[in-house]
Amino acid sequence: MITSPHEIHALATTEKWQRYLADMRNFSADAMHLETQGLLVRVTGLVLEAAGIRVPVGSVCEVRMEGQAPVPAEVVGFSADCAYLMPTADVAGLASGARVVPRPSPIVPMQLGAARHPWRRHQDRTLHLPVGDGLLGRVIDSHGMPMDRKGAIAHVHKEPLTRRPINAMDRDPVRTPLDTGVRAINAMLTVGRGQRIGLFAGTGVGKSVLLGMMARYTEAEVIVVGLIGERGREVKEFIEDILGEEGMRRAVVVVATADSPPLVRMQGANYATVIAEHFRDRGMNVLLLMDSLTRYAMAQREIALAIGEPPATKGYPPSCFAKLPQLVERSGNGVAGGGSITAFYTVLSEGDDQQDPIADAARGILDGHIVLSRELAEAGHYPAIDIEKSVSRVMTSVASGEHIEAARRFRQLHARHQKARDLIQLGAYAPGHDAELDTAVRLHEPMTALLQQGMHECAALGSSLQRLHAVVSGSARA
Repeated sequence: MITSPHEIHALATTEKWQRYLADMRNFSADAMHLETQGLLVRVTGLVLEAAGIRVPVGSVCEVRMEGQAPVPAEVVGFSADCAYLMPTADVAGLASGARVVPRPSPIVPMQLGAARHPWRRHQDRTLHLPVGDGLLGRVIDSHGMPMDRKGAIAHVHKEPLTRRPINAMDRDPVRTPLDTGVRAINAMLTVGRGQRIGLFAGTGVGKSVLLGMMARYTEAEVIVVGLIGERGREVKEFIEDILGEEGMRRAVVVVATADSPPLVRMQGANYATVIAEHFRDRGMNVLLLMDSLTRYAMAQREIALAIGEPPATKGYPPSCFAKLPQLVERSGNGVAGGGSITAFYTVLSEGDDQQDPIADAARGILDGHIVLSRELAEAGHYPAIDIEKSVSRVMTSVASGEHIEAARRFRQLHARHQKARDLIQLGAYAPGHDAELDTAVRLHEPMTALLQQGMHECAALGSSLQRLHAVVSGSARA
């Protein structure tokens, strides 16, 4: 019990100092923090150079001039005291001396005694974009702004554009087959839920139509479509004519057209992946369709060359080949019992060259590849899937032994007919000399019919397998 005047005075002094410290903590939490600002000193091609600003790579800044709307830009590199920024809007009108202001970062209070000051500035200056159920059925750009003129987007919250990858040991393995609604894929290139597969094609061979078929018929709760570097004319056509009203109901479409700055195109691919990750983390099965992975690599090439990175293979700097796996590895299955992202990435083969550096790199990091043939497309064979050059690396894990054996037998007969095609067309083929070739010739028409399918026709996984077994059983009866 306190009785002496000295003890009473000491207690009052302690309470006064505690109130004072509490007031100081509240004041410092609301205090204005001094932000460093830079000045624009150079504009060279796609790159802005700013002096006097020190922020991490990936930070978002604004370039401000009086009488002009701010130009958003992202820090992509630095040299000595100069930061290199890549704009995401038109730079017309900028002049030397424009202010470069970093994106404000929130003040996060800390416990007293945890540091020298009772508050600190949280250094997450990266881009945060909206995700959530409100995006379903909407068409948005790389900044999360609606493009479909349906009003503002509700029921969303913002998340960072970059995420930590899932530990490889925590991922659920691919064990469940996925019905894509495309007979040739279901029967010969069976896809597993959580697989990442490439769609390799040149221009004008029907890859957009095939993507639309998978978007309409694949068993998925949410579809995320990333149209990266596409022509503006093709965007509306893909949504209305190929994706359709049925596919659009459960879809989110992220658009970054070919005339967008390179950083915006890369941002669109990352944004589509973030949206897919958001729904996967909620336990949903997501289908991610990205057209195309090559445009993403080309955008990175433009950025890397602009800031001085030396070119390597066919003009692609090393960073291009480092960015591809960083993007692709974010899709796939989540933790055991959670959701999944089954991803289809289109890869443009320049001049139908399958040894193109981006195509070659993509084959090494994906779980399979579907090759579309220009020769088949010119012959009116749709979808123009070249079965001999295509492979699904997880088919042995998701298909039954009977299915795998039937598909192997189908490939044998198909390859045997292809090798003898010139002899057959010249009339040099005479039946009775080669039993295997005789069987391949006899079954050529039903095999070709199995691989062909109308754009508005859905072929379920079960019916596809029945048809495959029916064709192969014809070879056994021969």
